[in-house]
Amino acid sequence: MAVLWTRAEAEAATGAAAAGGVAGRDWTATGVSIDTRSLLPGDLFVALSAARDGHDFVAEALAKGAAAALVSRVPEGVAPDAPLLVVRDVLDGLWALGRAARARFRGKLVAVTGSVGKTGTKEMLRVALGAQATVHAAEKSYNNHWGVPLTLARMPETVDFAVIEIGMNAPGEIAPLTRLARPHVALVTTVAAVHLAAFRGLGGIAREKAAIFQGLEPGGVAILNRDIPQYPILRAAAKAAGARAVRFGSAGRPEFLLLDARVGTGATSIKARANGTTFYFRLAAAGAHLALNALGALAAVDALGGDMARASLALASWRSPEGRGARWTVLLGPGGLDGTIGLIDESYNANPAAMAAALAVFAGEQPRDGIGRVARGRRVAFLGDMLELGPREREMHEGLARVPAISAVDKVHCAGGRMRALYEALPADQRGEWFDTAEEMAARVRRLLDAGDIAMVKGSLGSRVGKVVEAIKKLGDARPPESLEG
Repeated sequence: MAVLWTRAEAEAATGAAAAGGVAGRDWTATGVSIDTRSLLPGDLFVALSAARDGHDFVAEALAKGAAAALVSRVPEGVAPDAPLLVVRDVLDGLWALGRAARARFRGKLVAVTGSVGKTGTKEMLRVALGAQATVHAAEKSYNNHWGVPLTLARMPETVDFAVIEIGMNAPGEIAPLTRLARPHVALVTTVAAVHLAAFRGLGGIAREKAAIFQGLEPGGVAILNRDIPQYPILRAAAKAAGARAVRFGSAGRPEFLLLDARVGTGATSIKARANGTTFYFRLAAAGAHLALNALGALAAVDALGGDMARASLALASWRSPEGRGARWTVLLGPGGLDGTIGLIDESYNANPAAMAAALAVFAGEQPRDGIGRVARGRRVAFLGDMLELGPREREMHEGLARVPAISAVDKVHCAGGRMRALYEALPADQRGEWFDTAEEMAARVRRLLDAGDIAMVKGSLGSRVGKVVEAIKKLGDARPPESLEG
């Protein structure tokens, strides 16, 4: 593997020598890790302190082949000549590595934020740009105060494009992250009722999301969702940052105009117009909301100077990330002899807008009849609490009962105190079971599902409905649908 950091480069970036010196032999690192469970030989181990103190794992990291460790003190059990970068604060040291990596990078960088869809859009950009150049992109949802600098610190200086995801939980978090990333293009997917407990309404959320434009490089481009009510807030922020605004959507006269989105089973066909040309493309995932995200991604590709035709063709291979609409087919019995259960994994996040979008997709799914104990296949939803919604959280949970698409769901099972409001608002024939915890729900899935059913699991990450996803997968042999094609 190519060298990512030499000892001299890492020392210069972090100021480690001035903060205590660097002990031991010379070294080079081919990666950067914060977790010994996924650490690879040659990684620089960063001893962050979160739920546990990373210094407790330095000896293990070195034993597993870490090239060196970034620490704020010499840990116990580590040899005197161990390869250590000693800094005053480890998180500050990681930020310094990220800053240095961005400074030496000569490619183009795009940053993505939004209340909903930022991880999926980041992955769309990875696929769209990867079809024509080398790309470095954030792993999973590494979008916070340690995820962004870690993503930058892992960025090879020779790649053509970088895609950085930026998130927030409270006011003031996005500006320092975008100033660290210094994007050439910044995209806001949408603004929705997420983290309302920390903000005064959607306007406050929009202003925080719009802070991503503050880090744009001179001559940078702001990609704006024209369809949302908060568009004027985003537009004003882009103008204040001196950015060129490019709009996407179906309202008004955006530069990237969505003309039509036809949703089928596991796919979305899209018709759009940009740069005076009407074009068509396809996603290997279902959802009208995904069409809008994809159009925003193509607008970003165009702003980066990429080939939009190749990018749109490449999006046909994009699939929803794990926990954000990823699909599974669970084969029951040997080779599926006893039938199958479909599973849509939406277990990573939830808010009213995302829940409505997921239910709209779920309503279009087709169960299979006559193959299980229950003659008719069913759409069965397993819903967990939506968190951080503020004082109106009960009203927002109860309001899901009025989402039009929920009428197509045969049974709705709920977990968590907040979801009790939805459970009580549902019609009696649609109401499944309510559980205090997701763990209790997971223990019951075998009794609540049958061959031919399609299940959707959705809730905020903190609701732990990922446990339900795992329980459903364990009912048989869980495989991605594409592995069963042909």
